[in-house]
Amino acid sequence: MPTTTLLPPRPDRLRLAVMGAGSVGCYFGALLARAGHAVTLIGRQAHVQAIAAHGLRLQTAAEDVQVPMRASTEASAAAGADVVLLCVKSSDTEAAARQIQPHLAPGTLVLTLQNGVDNDERVRAVLGPAQPVAAAVVYVATAMAGPGHVRHFGRGDLLIGPSPIAGRLARELGQAGIPTQVSDNVRGALWAKLVINCAYNALSAIAQQPYGWLVQQEGATELIADLVAECLAVAQADGVQIPGDIQAAVRGIAQSMPGQLSSTAQDLARGRPGEIAHLNGYVVQRGAALGVATPVNHALLVLVRMLQAKTAN
Repeated sequence: MPTTTLLPPRPDRLRLAVMGAGSVGCYFGALLARAGHAVTLIGRQAHVQAIAAHGLRLQTAAEDVQVPMRASTEASAAAGADVVLLCVKSSDTEAAARQIQPHLAPGTLVLTLQNGVDNDERVRAVLGPAQPVAAAVVYVATAMAGPGHVRHFGRGDLLIGPSPIAGRLARELGQAGIPTQVSDNVRGALWAKLVINCAYNALSAIAQQPYGWLVQQEGATELIADLVAECLAVAQADGVQIPGDIQAAVRGIAQSMPGQLSSTAQDLARGRPGEIAHLNGYVVQRGAALGVATPVNHALLVLVRMLQAKTAN
């Protein structure tokens, strides 16, 4: 397996730390490192050991290479970073923010690359208003295939919110092969992704099947339509402006990623805590607060939690 050429970090490039080096963090971190940015992955011991020994294995439709990477198990590795990409599970957001807090410079930007719609607000509540924090909407299909081995299945672009370095960050990401746009309506875009996640993640987890299989089952499209309708009713009550044609976006996911298992399905299969509380669970929570009924989302929330409890025993 070839080893990709890692450009030496240049002084005019960004210094980045990836807090939570799962599939998303490893994929974007590898592309940034290859472009000459100083990138440190912060993750689990097994991944760190594999990366230290062999580099990060990046497997895509076009290549299968080893990318030399810096990696650490310690949050202190975020010290000196211009940008910290926060890629932990939404359930770990506050804990991760507290871990990196002592190591952040005053101007370090914390960019949340996570599922859910309120991670940046939760990080800001921990770090305080003086620390730059922005949200990103992640459009990528990836999975960890083993320690130090990330697979890419589709897309790989970002939508990021305003920050003091948003323009520069978008340019640098783009030059690293990560198409990036800056938007004033990241909240709406996060909600659009939330709707898609609520439509597919829990169903994929319960059935342990990919999106293409799901939509072929009798009654599935009607069930997905009910899930989406509840999400949109909550978003409207919450004053959220969802951009684009969300109905077409929901349909398009099964067409563009027919073989993709949801992140919730992957977590459930591995016996790991998932993010259902921050997906369908968030819609149920906001619906209750706003007086909007969400029985279908609630049913899937309960079913996934039952399966998680069964797997944990």
